[in-house]
Amino acid sequence: MQDYYAARAPEYDRVYAKPERQADLRRMESWLPTVLADRSVLELACGIGYWTRFYAPSAHRVVALDSSPETLNIARGRVPSNVRLLTGDAYRPAQAGVDFDGAFAGFWWSHIPLQRVAVFLERLHAVLRPGARVVFMDNRFVPGSSTPLAERTAEGDTYQQRTLDDGSTHRVLKNFPTPDFLLGTVEPHAAVARYHQWTHFWALDYTLK
Repeated sequence: MQDYYAARAPEYDRVYAKPERQADLRRMESWLPTVLADRSVLELACGIGYWTRFYAPSAHRVVALDSSPETLNIARGRVPSNVRLLTGDAYRPAQAGVDFDGAFAGFWWSHIPLQRVAVFLERLHAVLRPGARVVFMDNRFVPGSSTPLAERTAEGDTYQQRTLDDGSTHRVLKNFPTPDFLLGTVEPHAAVARYHQWTHFWALDYTLK
């Protein structure tokens, strides 16, 4: 996965250029800053900083992690001065420090193997204060717009085959969770949880107990 996103970095923005997704994206770009305003936010798998630049101006501070130096190089040119970018592993958020009262990951949940979701959340919550606001956003599967699924494993994970400009093909984990799965997964940790749905995307936001 890391090699794929490193190679894809120069062409990543194209996923946000699909005409049928523009109305959803404008709504999401306006909504996200209202949820994380005035918070100290840990962002996981920030990639090229596409979403960071929308919510960071209203946040108190942001520490954003990504495992790919190639995507972080692009992010440095587009995020505001209250953002600290770090090379790091989304499964080991403690490397970014503690005492955050907000967390965000855009288009990352779908890349978490189902068997690792519980551990991922446990480690994330360990670096957050009680009452922290957590936000995940990701794709819904929409035939004709989404890349078709090429494989489903015995564990329930689904994969896509993606081709980059250099002609290389990549087997990419891409899960599409149901609302019930998302809400049920965070319910033991959340004082309040909400699921939001647009035509092409979903968001989950919750307040940590």
